[in-house]
Amino acid sequence: MSAPFRTPQGGRIDRSTQYTFTFNGQQLSGHPGDTIASALLAHGIHHITSSIKLGRPRGITAAWAEDTGGLVQIEEPFPEPMLLATTVELFDGLVARGVPGQGRLAEIPDSAKYDSKHAHADILVVGAGPAGLAAALTAARSGARVILVDEHSEAGGSLLGSPETIDGRPALDWVRSAAAELATYPEVLHLQRTTAFGNYDDGFVLALERRTDHLGFTAPTALSRQRVWRIRARHIIVATGSHERPIVFSDNDRPGIMLAGSARTFLHRYGVAVGRNAVIFTTNDSAYAAAIDLHDAGVTIEAVVDARDITPEKWHNACAKRGIVVRAGSVVTGTRGDERITHALVAPRGAERDAAPIECDSLLVSGGWNPAVHLFSQVRGTLRFDDALGAFVPDGAVPGLAVSGSANGVFTLGACLREGQSAATAALDSLGFTYSLQSIGSASSSNSSGKPLVLWRVPDTAREDTQFVDLQRDATVADLARAVGAGLHSVEHVKRYTTIGTAHDQGKTSGIIASGITAELLGQPIQELGTTTFRPPYTPVAFAALAGRSRGSLFDPERVTAVHDWHVSHGAVFEDVGQWKRPRYYPLPGEDMHEAVLRECAAARRDVGILDGSTLGKIDVQGPDSGTFLDLIYTNMMSTLKVGMVRYGVMCGVDGMVIDDGTVMRLDDERFLVFTTTGGAAKILEWMEEWLQTEWPHLRVRLTSVTEHWATFPVVGPKSRALIGDLFPDLDVSNENFPFMAWRDTHFGDVPVRVARISFSGELAFEVNVSTWYALSLWEALVTAGEQYGITPYGTETMHVLRAEKGYPIVGQDTDGTVTPQDLGMTWVVSKKKRDFVGKRSFSRAENQNPLRKQLVGVVPIDGQTFIPEGAQLIEQVSDGVLPPPPVPMLGHVTSSYHSAALGRPFGLALVKGGRSRVGEVIHVPLEGQLVPVEITSSVLVDPEGARRDG
Repeated sequence: MSAPFRTPQGGRIDRSTQYTFTFNGQQLSGHPGDTIASALLAHGIHHITSSIKLGRPRGITAAWAEDTGGLVQIEEPFPEPMLLATTVELFDGLVARGVPGQGRLAEIPDSAKYDSKHAHADILVVGAGPAGLAAALTAARSGARVILVDEHSEAGGSLLGSPETIDGRPALDWVRSAAAELATYPEVLHLQRTTAFGNYDDGFVLALERRTDHLGFTAPTALSRQRVWRIRARHIIVATGSHERPIVFSDNDRPGIMLAGSARTFLHRYGVAVGRNAVIFTTNDSAYAAAIDLHDAGVTIEAVVDARDITPEKWHNACAKRGIVVRAGSVVTGTRGDERITHALVAPRGAERDAAPIECDSLLVSGGWNPAVHLFSQVRGTLRFDDALGAFVPDGAVPGLAVSGSANGVFTLGACLREGQSAATAALDSLGFTYSLQSIGSASSSNSSGKPLVLWRVPDTAREDTQFVDLQRDATVADLARAVGAGLHSVEHVKRYTTIGTAHDQGKTSGIIASGITAELLGQPIQELGTTTFRPPYTPVAFAALAGRSRGSLFDPERVTAVHDWHVSHGAVFEDVGQWKRPRYYPLPGEDMHEAVLRECAAARRDVGILDGSTLGKIDVQGPDSGTFLDLIYTNMMSTLKVGMVRYGVMCGVDGMVIDDGTVMRLDDERFLVFTTTGGAAKILEWMEEWLQTEWPHLRVRLTSVTEHWATFPVVGPKSRALIGDLFPDLDVSNENFPFMAWRDTHFGDVPVRVARISFSGELAFEVNVSTWYALSLWEALVTAGEQYGITPYGTETMHVLRAEKGYPIVGQDTDGTVTPQDLGMTWVVSKKKRDFVGKRSFSRAENQNPLRKQLVGVVPIDGQTFIPEGAQLIEQVSDGVLPPPPVPMLGHVTSSYHSAALGRPFGLALVKGGRSRVGEVIHVPLEGQLVPVEITSSVLVDPEGARRDG
């Protein structure tokens, strides 16, 4: 497992400790401090995966998040897909493989891998390179609350990959002392391995931290421990550095082709030489430093190919001293090789057809540097193209934000330090801090400042389909030419036509190149064309990380009633209704749902049943204007309701369509208790508050949700009066003294209880309300007292059957947002006396009075046997049992469908065009290739006279 491309010394890895890992089935070695990419390159492995569309070999192209080729799947110790080998820190026992663009997720979710925290700061500094550290130090010394975030495992930024000096000593010594000083300030939060990926209004920044062993976690655990930081800062300093960009030429995607600055980073940070013999292709000075450093580390530099006609004297002399050939005014036109580059084809610029091969195993490219302006642009910061730099830089100011260092187009070390300090002092001044300015170190540039040449591509009209602009998307110059040829002139449209910049690197290297080449094809300056919009996230963020612990019951809370444990112990099968766990049915041994529901229905109609209805929404409405307010909210009158009585009511939207229904109790002259549907409780409270606060703020009304305060138990059936009379002997339950739609207060021992005569089943029924503190005791007492009457607990499925047999609609099931009270046969619930209420005006619309509107009716199969599923379409009578050709005209659809113990057959409710005028007609349901005849009936199928309601 020797690593032949590991240098004998150097790098920031721990050579005293060896890790073993497996990649693509091959066992390899590395060290703490390595990434997967650096460890693979140390073994000479450049071919990582293949391209997603064309299947071409792809390898490592950069040293960090701008890499375009090193996608891997982690297999052990847990599956983690679509990660960049350049950003995954190596650990012992890791198992990974290359992936061409998709991977696999862990089969067992683990919410403990992810969490989130909130933090506030006076100044947030993004980036711990020289400019960011200088800014953080200056701000911290003032006593300001400072947060410093940086995406790498240690501070230093570009200094980690270059042997610079500050104050005459190694720059990394200055980095260490700066980080140590920051650690002494209690108001400083310093987060490494943390990527700021989104910048939003009002100083809000999202950052993702990869938590690792420096926080007490072991390395194998570290990869999956991620924390989202939600940071609110008064001022933000963006010191995110810059990305080296490639140059496009034919066959520029072979493994072994890499950014020159990244090769230098692999050398100085990881102690890895990326090849034995390399060619450098550049348009600027920075690549010369890579050539010199690699040569001094033992790599043969076959040639420095500089597209500029005049090369900088300093670097020319340094190369000549080492015997490195510099070919000025030349370009790389193409490459050769299979799994890895073997030759670079070099020619004078302008004479690309005269290319000659140069043998090499690495081609290191530098087409200039793009400031990493993403966080600046995400808050609508504008950019301008700087001809002198050959790059887009920030243009203009964004309140509360400054850009510093190479992110601002400053590429010399000394200037970065000074600019970082200046950005911090400006921020402190704007925030009103007093401070004493101290030296943060000084440095002069080790690079000359020769003007770069802006070169987006090396023309090759015959092979534009192998000139890759976006390696991840297999998108080429030919794709750009097709987009322009199709008439696209906006870079945003070109991006979407070609998919350039939409893969995991989000166009960090390809985006500006695509703009440059598109501008050339359109014959216009790049500054006129501009760039695509920079949007969050800056780097990919797993959905699981964004969700954090908000999953399962923590994302969608499970609400249970006070009697939930009793239901569980008695075998209830639950369903979710508006976040509540409600018993759906209580099967006896050997029963399925169909059998259990028929039994429960029969018991409620014959003897007595009990339901846990505690999930109904309950809103306490108080104040002198409560009656007036409810008159405006409901379609019918509530202000005339007498104390001690209950009234059914319907609420409509402004369009006149039903949005909820329920009952209203009047508790005293200025107090009502409103009952809503289970699923509509929160929505209706919000709806009422909106009208009260925005339209009728003059009304003296207070609204309070009391859903969880009261448990409600409907006791239903012919024997319910006897049961209630037995349990509450002081309560007169006769029809004369306790009429339908009345409520009375009583006691269960010393516990106050409120009983109401309300029926959602058509049977004699009493709704027993009690504080949830005493709900279980009262429930058990009702069940025990009801045993002599054959009491049967029933669930929501039975409740649905009982109410449907009586034609009582359920809002949201028998309505769909297009149904009025009149459509439901409830003209009586719409007041003709009230001057106004929400939705009234819409009832006068011609369409709302159309006699062919869909209306709620009953449907029963003619054969008395066929079950018609909910959602089934209803059509006109057909001749010879054959459907007419499409489109088949539909009359409506089935909204509710059940088997009925009382009817002895299946039945349904349906919305049918002109339904009430068609009672008695036979229409058809297409079902499993057959046409099933059904008869339209009244929506009330059981006890239409209502005699059972009073017992």
